[in-house]
Amino acid sequence: MSKFSLRNMAGAMWAATSLANAVCGSAVELAARLSPDAKVYGPNDSNFASVTARWSTYSAPGFAFSVEVATEQDVAETVKFANENNTPYLAVNNGHGAIITVGKMQEGIQIHMRGLNSVKIADDGKTADFGGGILAKEVIDGLWAKNKQTVTGNCHCVSLAGPGLGGGHGMLQGRHGLISDNFVSLKLVTADGTITKVDKDHELWWAMQGAGHNFGIVTSITSKIYDTNRPLWAYASFIFTGDKVEELYTNINEKLLKDGNQEVDIINYSYFTMDPTVDPVNPVIMFFILQENAVLVDEKFTAPFTALGPATSAAGAGDYRDLSVWTGNAENQTFCQKLGFAAMRYPVELQVYNVPAMRETYDTFTAGLQSTPALGFSVVLFEGYSTQGVHAVPAPSTAYPFRESNLLVSPVMLFQEDTPELAETANALGTQLREIIHKASGEPNLRVYVNYALGNEGPEAWYGAEQWRQDKLKTLKSKYDPEGKFSFFAPIA
Repeated sequence: MSKFSLRNMAGAMWAATSLANAVCGSAVELAARLSPDAKVYGPNDSNFASVTARWSTYSAPGFAFSVEVATEQDVAETVKFANENNTPYLAVNNGHGAIITVGKMQEGIQIHMRGLNSVKIADDGKTADFGGGILAKEVIDGLWAKNKQTVTGNCHCVSLAGPGLGGGHGMLQGRHGLISDNFVSLKLVTADGTITKVDKDHELWWAMQGAGHNFGIVTSITSKIYDTNRPLWAYASFIFTGDKVEELYTNINEKLLKDGNQEVDIINYSYFTMDPTVDPVNPVIMFFILQENAVLVDEKFTAPFTALGPATSAAGAGDYRDLSVWTGNAENQTFCQKLGFAAMRYPVELQVYNVPAMRETYDTFTAGLQSTPALGFSVVLFEGYSTQGVHAVPAPSTAYPFRESNLLVSPVMLFQEDTPELAETANALGTQLREIIHKASGEPNLRVYVNYALGNEGPEAWYGAEQWRQDKLKTLKSKYDPEGKFSFFAPIA
């Protein structure tokens, strides 16, 4: 429904209650301030459920109405309107942020950013401008058509801005660093509705690279891009039964990770999951080796794993665009769908796999699924990207705090949210799994990738325990967002 038809039909649609009338009146008032292509959807609109649907139903935000912006100025006007009416707001690209802190935002305005999804490559071919609502697949495809690429997340359906504001791991980070390491400048709407350009000369630049969700709504990104000099990729995949846990993760440590010296063209990626076609009772381990600039993964990498006797194995080749498909993260695959599941994530960053802890993790996960079959869609994810580009950036130079990490681990509890008791059981299992992994790491402080955070870990776990980091973030927050308008996603304080 256009904003103009909303004006004409609002009384008929929402006259049932005084609250509905208030919502309608506010939506109509805001619509009058927006560009002709902007749209406003209320709860009784046929599109409202689809535009506010989220990947995870657990602790989801609640919206009085949704604004589908068409211009940067629409974002600014919506923020100003919300401030004038003391109404909370939350910028959303594709609704994949699952952190429980967003659930504190109720009866607010969703600022739906998907209309800002442009790609424009600079004349020199070294940078590109991306709309703040663009998704990873749109970035990949838009650049690929011009023989270019840049760092994005591995999920087609996740945005560029969302992960990037929290650092942003990706398949090309060994070459080029995190998503945020490739930022050249950002346009954002700050808490007072001002449109601001932030680059290396702005004091917010440091914070936007790792804690950026706290400081504004990104309307556009200028990022470094690169020639596709190594377009080809190959994969080798294996499914192992649970008896192979120790041998598998010993091999990953010794043959691939190599004390943090994994080859720049190699990625290892695995997860515990149920697959009744292989084992109807216990989880299996799905394991991938991905190699850049190859049509077949080198045997020196695959041979140690083939020797373990996998239940199944496969291999193939393609190009960079196929990586998400191979690992199950493409736009039309299950991990990208909004299927009405609750998703609770328990991330922890590591240096190396503690093999006895991997056994304990597997056994605990297995027992949890067997005692509560409703959690059977859950997975435990292990991401082993190459790290040279991440390590090359000085740790103090950005708000992203965990550059020394080699592995990103995340138990993900997935279930149909039907009872509070099931959510409590899921939380207990996820918490237990993370505690096993963290305790075995020997790290004194929990290190949590903020984009995967559950939401109860706290600022030191998200942004680093060093006091100087916490002090710097709080100082910037008090200056640029003193009322906490942007405190629904992993708040600094």
